[in-house]
Amino acid sequence: MKIVLASSFVPFINGGGRFIVEWLEQKLVERGHRVERFYIPFVDRPEDLFDQILAYRLIDLADSCDRLIAFRPPSYVLCHPNKILWFIHHIRAFYDLWDSPYRLVPDDPGGRAFRNRLIDLDTRAIRQARRVFTNSKVVASRLARFNGIVATPLYPPIMSPERFRNDGYGDEIVAISRVESHKRQWLLVEAMRYVRTEVKLRICGASSNPFHVETIQRAIAEHGLIDRVILEDRWICEEEKVERLATALAVAYVPDDEDSYGYPSLEAAHARKAVLTASDSGGVLELVSDGHNGFVVPPDPRALAQAMDQLYRDRALATRMGAANERRLAELRIDWPNVVDALTS
Repeated sequence: MKIVLASSFVPFINGGGRFIVEWLEQKLVERGHRVERFYIPFVDRPEDLFDQILAYRLIDLADSCDRLIAFRPPSYVLCHPNKILWFIHHIRAFYDLWDSPYRLVPDDPGGRAFRNRLIDLDTRAIRQARRVFTNSKVVASRLARFNGIVATPLYPPIMSPERFRNDGYGDEIVAISRVESHKRQWLLVEAMRYVRTEVKLRICGASSNPFHVETIQRAIAEHGLIDRVILEDRWICEEEKVERLATALAVAYVPDDEDSYGYPSLEAAHARKAVLTASDSGGVLELVSDGHNGFVVPPDPRALAQAMDQLYRDRALATRMGAANERRLAELRIDWPNVVDALTS
């Protein structure tokens, strides 16, 4: 089958939104399909939002491939009679983040009309797809709530999971992801003020805004945590990631209402490490069960510190949770054969 994978992207920003497309491309090719990856820049500025969406809509791929698989908004407005969506998220500022500081237009008659127009447009475009999958139950529930559309969760795996290994359980809680305010690495740094053991925290990742890194660096210095918190302000390579996780005590991933479980949680599972997350971290809670394969605690520094100390004091517990996290992958059918079968059937 000739398949086009279409998605939007923000120039010079990498992350899970690109990985899900590029890794799927490789797996489809391995299965014998001919695949083209199709990215179009998109920035959700209200002043030209609909102009950008119109530009997408004018692209007709009907004669270019047998199947179109679309991902990030607004790629789902592309025209094709055999369109499948692996829907990652809405333009959230107009959906579940409307009543938050992230709202992009005023909550007045004009702003609400703008929002209603976008939701109506999205609903009509998404309904044109033959099937709609999401990357989590969280996103599926948002589609049902805002668009009246029933979608099937299809959990995204990672590429080459066999490269991860477990070399035991050291002293470090490791957090590897983009450093952004909503990823809340700052919350982990605050937690380190309250730990009572010799546990350490390692944060790895770059940021789209230097301010976020500077805030963390300042907190580390002000709280006297230089010997306890390691900040690697860069994109570590995959080999380095494997090494960091192999000896980690556990993995911390505490985003604010994440769309899915996040690749850091999945990488932890493949390295047989427990995940420390927060009760408001969204899709992460579909993977992590409190006390089973990790800890789910309130987004409070003291609660996080207590969980860190417990893992440090009880390595047998950390080992059991790590093994349970690996088993969780099979329970949720997080693997590429399942994904490829679903998207090509």
